Amino acid sequence: MHVPDGFINAPTSAVAGVVAAGAVAVSLRGARRELDERIAPLAGLVAAFIFAVQMLNFPVAAGTSGHLLGGALAAILVGPFTGALCIAVVLLMQGVLFADGGLTALGVNITDMSVVGVGVAYVVFRGLVKVLPRTRRSVTTASFVAALVSVPAAALAFTLFYAVGGTTDVAIGKVATAMVGVHLLIGIGEALITALTVGAVVAVRPDLVYGARDLRRPLRLRVDGELVDAPAAEAPAPAARTSRRTLWISGLATSLVLAGFVSFYASASPDGLEKVAEDRGFAASAEEHHTAGSPLADYGVRDVDDARLSGGLAGVIGVGVTVVAGSAVFWAVRRRRTGETAGPAVTGTSV
Repeated sequence: MHVPDGFINAPTSAVAGVVAAGAVAVSLRGARRELDERIAPLAGLVAAFIFAVQMLNFPVAAGTSGHLLGGALAAILVGPFTGALCIAVVLLMQGVLFADGGLTALGVNITDMSVVGVGVAYVVFRGLVKVLPRTRRSVTTASFVAALVSVPAAALAFTLFYAVGGTTDVAIGKVATAMVGVHLLIGIGEALITALTVGAVVAVRPDLVYGARDLRRPLRLRVDGELVDAPAAEAPAPAARTSRRTLWISGLATSLVLAGFVSFYASASPDGLEKVAEDRGFAASAEEHHTAGSPLADYGVRDVDDARLSGGLAGVIGVGVTVVAGSAVFWAVRRRRTGETAGPAVTGTSV
């Protein structure tokens, strides 16, 4: 659901840009609390994985495809603020390097997928894990529902943007019905991918999943007739089976395979937004992308004639650039947190 330039007018895009900039600023501040020694090394990988999976359009209806938005997945794995930054990094890389999602519409896309998508998903997820039993299955179930709800919520957010600043006079009610309807179907695919990914990580390293931290209940001991918390225990045995480095390498390898090879078999049908735009008569308002001349535009490498090789190389480059850019952002945020925690040095003088 990458909004191109031309769908939304300049004033509305500018307001969305201000909202997106404010959301990124708030997320940078909030991520300082989330990026501890466990989450920080994985955040860049999560962004790269979402970039890779977004290349895998899957068919959802006759002549329509969908792809992962990633808001729920990012929020559950690394936290809502860090997750919002992950999606923003992915959208920036896609817009600048691959001509996917307009540059003047970048604020709309970040607000739509990073703010609304992540925010709705995490609120739903937290609400469910509070009422469900504290088990790994509950985390997976809550992930499924949160992802399922977040996609039509993002679709509805786009419809609101279009109602305010759409550049073509169309019946908003029909646009809303079509957008929410097709994205409910896309949400099923999103929910399956999210639940499978979260479930896989929780199975081997639940301590590395931000949304699964409630699984680790403190041990309560009875001392002199009163229940007291026992000292914190080491990570449970299942979590120790897979080292953080092994998980990171496995995740990166999976991302490279998905983007470099599996993406060739993705559906070529228009995605939900493109299909609705075609059916409702506002597809023609899309403008040529400002970076249409990029060597990686449309997820292909210029001057590489073989389509399979061109797309695969572009996917691999995209994963590499995203993991580097994301890791740099999160390293800087983590370093800022460490500096604030350490505080200024205090020196004393004798009198």
